[in-house]
Amino acid sequence: MSRLSSPSTTPRSVRGLAVAALSALTAMSVAAAPAAAVTGPEVGANAPRHNPADELRAELDEMRQEVKEAKRNRSNDALQKQLNGLVKKYKFPGALAAVRDSKGRTRHYTAGVGNLRSKAKVPVDGYVRIASNTKTFTAVAVLQLVGEGKVKLDEPIETYLPKLLRGKSGDGRKITVRHLLQHTSGLPNYTRWMPNIFDARDKYRSPRELLKIAFAHKASFAPGKKWEYSNTGYTVLGLLIEKVTGKPVSKAITDQVIKRAGLRQTYWPGKKVKTIRDPHPTGYGSRKPGGKLLDITNLDPSWGGAAGQLIATPSDLNRFWVALMDGKLLKPAQLKAMKKTVKAPGMPGGWRYGLGLMKMPLSCGGVAWGHGGDIDGYETRGGITDDGRAAAIAVTALPTADAAAMSVIKAADTALCAKKR
Repeated sequence: MSRLSSPSTTPRSVRGLAVAALSALTAMSVAAAPAAAVTGPEVGANAPRHNPADELRAELDEMRQEVKEAKRNRSNDALQKQLNGLVKKYKFPGALAAVRDSKGRTRHYTAGVGNLRSKAKVPVDGYVRIASNTKTFTAVAVLQLVGEGKVKLDEPIETYLPKLLRGKSGDGRKITVRHLLQHTSGLPNYTRWMPNIFDARDKYRSPRELLKIAFAHKASFAPGKKWEYSNTGYTVLGLLIEKVTGKPVSKAITDQVIKRAGLRQTYWPGKKVKTIRDPHPTGYGSRKPGGKLLDITNLDPSWGGAAGQLIATPSDLNRFWVALMDGKLLKPAQLKAMKKTVKAPGMPGGWRYGLGLMKMPLSCGGVAWGHGGDIDGYETRGGITDDGRAAAIAVTALPTADAAAMSVIKAADTALCAKKR
């Protein structure tokens, strides 16, 4: 939402212990060898001989293999350095990442601390609020209905939600489903007028309440004439899903997207549920840019709704991108429509927007498909390349300067551009 380390499996301390253990085992094997060569009179000439030195050599071989694996897992040093930089230079309390290669192998990274007060470690692959990545889940649910013939992309939203959109904010008779998915509806973005999160963190807001905030303002432009990011459009799409499926949007997305993709660490928090499942890093925010960081982990995310309410782990977010691009969630025609993009002014250079999906050029050539999300306490960036490499980067506070925001994007680019193994 627009407001809205070394790999953790092989930390440096483990590497040091492994090297020390190798040295110790080498010394032991040399000392034991002479004794192992002695045989007593009770040992027959053809009997197998128990050789402690052989056992030690086997242990050494096993340890060397573990060290090789540790080095292989740490090969993406550039990403680790960037995560460390996010903490040291840009003052994000913590960062975590999951990088999945085209063969399905995942490596986890962490930097900073999971809690500023206790100094607890950042949990490996911990739960975070994924904010506007939710839009892609919502878009998939809508496009599934398109594939089933229950919804038409270029049909006015008035057909499905009569009289919902009327007045100065926009006319549902002229705004199509595609306009809403693509951010070309012109609907004013309600998050512009939301109060400070520290004053409203406990307040539940229904979709209708959110639309009421938006509808107090004029449309940004005529439908289809421009592009402007709008959480309001996805709130309307949530109501569309409910109307056509007869289910709450939370259940529809859980049944049709999350479960179908095989995700076990992604969930829609229930009504008035303010907490995040464990393990999770603490999320931080401040009342004003540059102010003291305060714990904002627990909040009522209903103001995100179909535009940004989901919670997931970085690795599960990667699984979602893989399932989407592998065709497990949409028919070919709908996936093709999703990937048809338009210019997205205001986004980083070269980024384009499809139907709930961003197309992002990479520094190493090619593109990544994904989204990203911002909500008080957490920011996520990442996506998937055409050859199946996926990455998800999360930091535990929103950036307060352009340089900090771009540094998170750069970390995602580094992860997606890393040498294939």
